[in-house]
Amino acid sequence: MLLDTASLYFRAFFGVPDSLKAPDGTPVNAVRGLLDFIARLVADYHPTHLACCWDNDWRPQWRVDLLPSYKAHRVVREVPGGRDVEEVPDPLEVQVPVIVEVLEAFGLAVVGADGYEADDVIATLATAAGMRVDVVTGDRDLFQLVDDRAGVRVLYIARGVGRHERVTDAVVRQKYGVEAGQYADFATLRGDPSDGLPGVAGVGEKTAATLLGRFGDVAGILAAAADPSSDLAPGPRGKIKAATDYLAVAPQVVAVRRDLELGSPDLTLPRTPAQPDRLLALDERWGLGGSAVRLVEALADYDEERDSSVCR
Repeated sequence: MLLDTASLYFRAFFGVPDSLKAPDGTPVNAVRGLLDFIARLVADYHPTHLACCWDNDWRPQWRVDLLPSYKAHRVVREVPGGRDVEEVPDPLEVQVPVIVEVLEAFGLAVVGADGYEADDVIATLATAAGMRVDVVTGDRDLFQLVDDRAGVRVLYIARGVGRHERVTDAVVRQKYGVEAGQYADFATLRGDPSDGLPGVAGVGEKTAATLLGRFGDVAGILAAAADPSSDLAPGPRGKIKAATDYLAVAPQVVAVRRDLELGSPDLTLPRTPAQPDRLLALDERWGLGGSAVRLVEALADYDEERDSSVCR
């Protein structure tokens, strides 16, 4: 199980009452909500391994160099030569270091890579896993990883962790009319305002799916647009040709990296907290209460005779 950790703790922050506070008054709704989410996922799916994948760089410079609009609307302060500062509510920002400490005390692997997003970490781990993989995220971009033959699916939490959707090849095909392996190019063509992807002007989901069904990928579509003898209609041809510069770089921005050097992190799901004394101290300081208890119980309840197949 690979967690898009920021996706989960943002959802916790906005979905769990902000009345949950530490003894000193610091908000801990994102911390406690995240622990509850993990406890529920572990209890429901019984993964043998779990990674809390991290955005070491939420807006990598190499992606911005290719497409300057990438996530530009989320920047509150540019940092030349460093990481731009993302718009994050102050009550959430103070909880992120606490989240890291608590995850470490539990012994849950936190995996990131400098210069890359959690999506790239997830893609790399999923590609090299050698076992069935569930990716937990609220980000549709990761639909590009779905692969029934490789045993990779997405648990999509857009409607909530408790109402998540299991996304398989068939689900992507039914929803969007494309294969999961085409989803990155589909998103490139359609655009995604949440990521600062303008898309191709005049090309929506239906046209994007039709073009990919006929020509396979963005490269094939560009080749058809450039070939006077192709049967691409004048309308779409003109739109594609007008977006040639964008289409030359956007697929590299949208496609997740699957080949990062991550070392050999131990992703084995712990049965008990790795640092119980530290966890007790964090519990006392931050008032983790029932949330910490529920995750301890979910880990202890793990049965090696069961695995994620029970929910497949």
